[in-house]
Amino acid sequence: MTEIKTTMTPEEKFDAIANLKEKLEDNFVALGELLSEIKRMRLYRFRGYDNFKDFVEAEYQLSGSLAGKLASTFDLFIEDMDIDEMSVKEIGFERLQLIKPMIQKADWEVREEWIKKASDTPTNELREEIKEIRKQEKEENMDMKKVFIDQYFEKMTTWFNCSKAELNFKLALFFQDADLDDIKKVVRDRQREFEQSTNQ
Repeated sequence: MTEIKTTMTPEEKFDAIANLKEKLEDNFVALGELLSEIKRMRLYRFRGYDNFKDFVEAEYQLSGSLAGKLASTFDLFIEDMDIDEMSVKEIGFERLQLIKPMIQKADWEVREEWIKKASDTPTNELREEIKEIRKQEKEENMDMKKVFIDQYFEKMTTWFNCSKAELNFKLALFFQDADLDDIKKVVRDRQREFEQSTNQ
């Protein structure tokens, strides 16, 4: 498909998507390749569309979300990781979607482990394993937040020499005239830093 793709006109690519869409699970690599290029090169403009989502939904009755997943699956596994097309097809679209969030920011060793796991593990087992990992990560993150909150309250109640209820009243007084947009930005930035540091 990669060799043929470069010689195809935009119209031929549009027609190819319609044909491949009929058997999505068999053709998700080729479909992802075409969608990726159309999105990257903005070829949807040839058909008069301003964005990729409107193009795929109107022309192919394909949700923008699914089209994006097909394109990003090709980009990650074929382009970035350079896995051969046959191996990617054997793993299958569904299992690739399950492991994609686990490997997008992972190092190469972890990526290879997940590829092997996806190749060897039935879909239901893989889904359950990932579900457990995410649950555990969420619990660990929540534990770190709780530690942070407890430390904060201990520090502040000691400083003001008051109870938690009294501290909340004092904080309400402090924040009542504050610029909420500025506070929101500071909180967002600090939360991102906190979560990045606890996830390392």
